[in-house]
Amino acid sequence: FYHHYKEDIALLAEMGFKSFRTSIAWTRIFPRGDEDEPNEEGLKFYDDLFDELRKYNIEPLVTLCHFELPWALVKEYDGFLNRKTIDFFVKYATVCFERYKDKVTYWMTFNEINNQADPIQHHILQEGGILLNGRENAEEIMYQSSHYELVASALAVKKGLEINPDFKIGCMIGYNPVYPATCRPEDVLMAQAAMNQKYWWAYVHVRGEYPHWLLNKFERHGYQIDITEEDKKILKEGVVNYLTFSYYMSFAIKADTENNPHYDYDRKYFVKNEYLKASDWGWQIDPIGLRWGLNWFYDRFGLPMMIVENGFGAYDKVEADGTINDDYRIAYLREHIRAMKAACEEDGVDLLGYQMWSPIDIVSASTGEMDKRYGFVYVNKNNAGEGDLSRSRKKSFWWYKHVIETNGEELD
Repeated sequence: FYHHYKEDIALLAEMGFKSFRTSIAWTRIFPRGDEDEPNEEGLKFYDDLFDELRKYNIEPLVTLCHFELPWALVKEYDGFLNRKTIDFFVKYATVCFERYKDKVTYWMTFNEINNQADPIQHHILQEGGILLNGRENAEEIMYQSSHYELVASALAVKKGLEINPDFKIGCMIGYNPVYPATCRPEDVLMAQAAMNQKYWWAYVHVRGEYPHWLLNKFERHGYQIDITEEDKKILKEGVVNYLTFSYYMSFAIKADTENNPHYDYDRKYFVKNEYLKASDWGWQIDPIGLRWGLNWFYDRFGLPMMIVENGFGAYDKVEADGTINDDYRIAYLREHIRAMKAACEEDGVDLLGYQMWSPIDIVSASTGEMDKRYGFVYVNKNNAGEGDLSRSRKKSFWWYKHVIETNGEELD
């Protein structure tokens, strides 16, 4: 994208895109993360990118940190386990807000901040910039670093709204609803516990305080989380003014009361939902879950929302004539758009917009594969790094172009 953004944006414009989600790489602005002065060359690139989007009347939606903590902050500061990293993030965010205040209105602070609900090394590094290095208290580490991230987000929101009161600054939650495997009350309670554990970050972002059950968990487990009175004040003052989330699939969970009497969330209790089909990567396809999720968020928080990731990763075959007939992607998106429309028109949720993931093929963050493709636009590059990066339009490109032209009224 860095070298092809003009070509890619022209393709988005050809489809009729009105908005486009991207991110600013923290390391392009502050390569180490702790410099005194930002990198002008990096800032200039994003000036050019946002200008190119504006040329086609495409609204940029910008994430400040999308799994991109500078490596020096990881190695030398222990990421967001160090309170100093709050200041580094706020400085970076402030530079971006000031530089692009007339070019960007919609912002998100941290991408899928709640993925670390599963406190394994991958997620803790991806979200908090922390290498466990044998430390066994991974969950307590996750809670502490999450708190510092949330304080950093709240401070950034406050600063951004001082710079431009018209900014819309939101959180971004990775959302996959968890259903009880059966109507057995224990499974229902386990699903509730899983939903609490996976999505409490949204509660803090929107309400500016911690939910009662989580504070009780800290006490029950003896977790010593550094939360100051000043932190509490900052969280209250820096709440977001809209909410965004990704949606790809749903889960089902079964309780094990003998081994887990407190219903503590753990992915090992997930079970297959026999009512759903799955992708080649095992992601269960559940468009109704998107409607359910929109209502779940809106009932709790009442904020305007935006779906900023929704898509279908699949193997795409290039035919002899160069066509790519990705009917499976069309089918997935069609049903999810229908669910989204029902949530708006029948249920009355306030939905600002919809961004599919990703309009241009990119490396899949979940598996590190290029062959797990999401886009309307095929990029000629494979898992081995072979290919010239040339772009070609898939069948879904033309289908989605018509969806935009008809404002979602014609989906077949």
